[in-house]
Formats: sequence, structure tokens, C-alpha cells
Amino acid sequence: MALNRYYYDAKERIMKLLLTSAGISNTSIHNALVDLLGKPVAAASALFVPTAIYGLPNGGDIARRVICGSLGDPFCELGWKSLGLFELTALLSIKREVWVPILQETDALLVGGGDCQFLTYWMQRSGLADLLPSLLNKTVYVGLSAGSMIMTRYGTTFGNHTLPPETDRSLGLFDFAIHPHLDHEMFPKNSLANLEKLATTIPVPSYLIDDQTAIKISDGAVEVVSEGHWKLLQTDKNK
Repeated sequence: MALNRYYYDAKERIMKLLLTSAGISNTSIHNALVDLLGKPVAAASALFVPTAIYGLPNGGDIARRVICGSLGDPFCELGWKSLGLFELTALLSIKREVWVPILQETDALLVGGGDCQFLTYWMQRSGLADLLPSLLNKTVYVGLSAGSMIMTRYGTTFGNHTLPPETDRSLGLFDFAIHPHLDHEMFPKNSLANLEKLATTIPVPSYLIDDQTAIKISDGAVEVVSEGHWKLLQTDKNK
């Protein structure tokens, strides 16, 4: 399962993350999730963050379909013991003593895909970003596409929002980039050739991953979990 490994400093070693391209798409990724949780999915609670999806056209319907399991690979409908919605745009109007304990008591935070810039803004604005380093020694962060990308040094935007263009596109917690949906038919710009070209412009290592691949982070180790195709690119700037 572990195909590649890097190590990071102490602040990341307490974090547990599973950064996927499209969800829990195969047995290897499912097993990685169970390993991080330390218990079966059926015994674990989860919160789903749909916020990034609203940066896509028809985002509300896409969020509904992801929750119901009618779009994409398994994510919300894995058979969790309990599943709740955790909408970042609502948190500013709710007292922290109401939502922080709910977050701290959950086993998994499922962060959906969509617009990296929109998601990063609301992660920061809501205060969730500041909580992540301490939260993720217990709660497992499970990202999907943009939900995975924002934890690294690289993020994208679709521009379907009114945020200033200079708004951060990622949180930059880890010193590499993730490029999901490698060679996916629905994303013609994500061909291997195109992503390789993009990776040469980014001053950190880039993981190009298809929808059967995920990045597992635990105790400072980064592992590629895959039943598909992936590639690690390091330019002269980051070797």
C-alpha cells in the first residue's frame, strides 16, 4: 500500500489525513481510512463540509447528490455510525461554544470538493483553519479533490464567487501539491502531459493522482495509497 514516503516536522506528525481525488473509491483507500480511524466506519461519526461545492455552477444540487451518494465514489454514504452537515459559511453567526465541541467529538471530517479558493476563505474566516493542527490528532481529515488540495501548497479556483482575486487558494499545511483526477475523461485538462507541465511551475513536489489514488498522512509519514495511476514530480527547484 505504501508506495512513497516523506517526513515532516513535529506539528504535522500529530495529524491524521486521507487526501483523496474522488472519495473512498476502492478497498485500499477504505482500509487506509479504517486504519486512521482506529475503528470500523460503522462505529465512527462523521461531519460533511459541503462549502467548496457552492463555488461550482449548480453547487446546491451537486452537494445534495454527493450526500445522497448519487454522484461520485462513496464518501458520505459509507455507512457511518452518524453523519452531520458542517457548513462553514454559517459558523460566524453561531457561538463557538456551540460548534467547536461538536467538531472535537467527531471521528472524521469529510471535506468535499469544488472551489479551493472559496473553501480556503471560509476555512480561515470561520476559524476552522486555526483549529486544524490541534483537532487532527484525534479527528481524521478526509478530503475529496479541492478538500484535499487546500491542505497543500497549491489550490485552484473556478471564479464563481465575489472573493478578491488575491484571496488564498490553499492553507499550505503541507509542503507539496496534489493534482487530482489524473487522465479523467470529464477533465480533459487533467491529462498527464498537462499536469506534468503545470507541476514544473510549482516550487514544491507534485503528486499527480487519479480517482483510484489517495495520500495518507499519519505520524509525519506521507504514503501513496493506490489501485490506479499516480506520479510524483520534483522539479530542479525542489529536489
